[in-house]
Amino acid sequence: MAEALRSAEVLWAAWRSGERMAALPEPPADEAAGMAVQDALRTLVGESYGWKIAATSAAGQAHVRVSGPLPGPLFTRFRYGPGDVLPSHDLHMRVAEAEFAFRMGADVRPGDDVLAAVEALHLAVELPDSRYTDFAAVGPAQLLADAACASRFVLGPEVPDWREVDLSTAGTALWINGAEAARGAGAAVLGDPRTALAWLAAELPRYGHHLRAGDVVTTGTTTTPPTIGPGDAVRADFGDLGSVPLSLR
Repeated sequence: MAEALRSAEVLWAAWRSGERMAALPEPPADEAAGMAVQDALRTLVGESYGWKIAATSAAGQAHVRVSGPLPGPLFTRFRYGPGDVLPSHDLHMRVAEAEFAFRMGADVRPGDDVLAAVEALHLAVELPDSRYTDFAAVGPAQLLADAACASRFVLGPEVPDWREVDLSTAGTALWINGAEAARGAGAAVLGDPRTALAWLAAELPRYGHHLRAGDVVTTGTTTTPPTIGPGDAVRADFGDLGSVPLSLR
């Protein structure tokens, strides 16, 4: 625990200062050790309200050199709403992601039907970030330690009658300053965002966690993430399902 806390303190100091590191001074030996650092980081950053899933697309996994998705926390201090102005000057990754996010209405334990526990589906935008200079090279254990590239997150509107929607074919697009910058669909997220949610529900007990009532789970980018920066107007367009606007400063 002492080693995990030391690593968490290094990460949180970098998060606050905006400085980047090549790697942790004491890199976690494996994914379980990386998750222990993530848990220690929670004690420093503060309250969380759910989970993000990183690397749910084949392209994303190839980019960061991992063989599967990675879970990370959504921290309350970095939560925003549609139309908000988000700080972006200190972002290292400088990308936006259009995502589908589930809100849980009940706790989920091993063996439970995770979809039956969902209360609502929301449209969302994530601005991920990393505290590593080359986040694509550090490996899954250090990415887990770094909260799976968690940063700012915008929870958008609920989707009515979402259980009737084929999320795998639901089209998405990201618009930057009025120009379309990326287009995709829910199929980019492990084939279907529901599949990503089920993966997380099965994965968390490995690390002593489980989904809880009220948790928000954002399931990963549906497009190749476009570059963003201060002054940009961003809109995630989900077709007939709605949209999520935001501005950057």
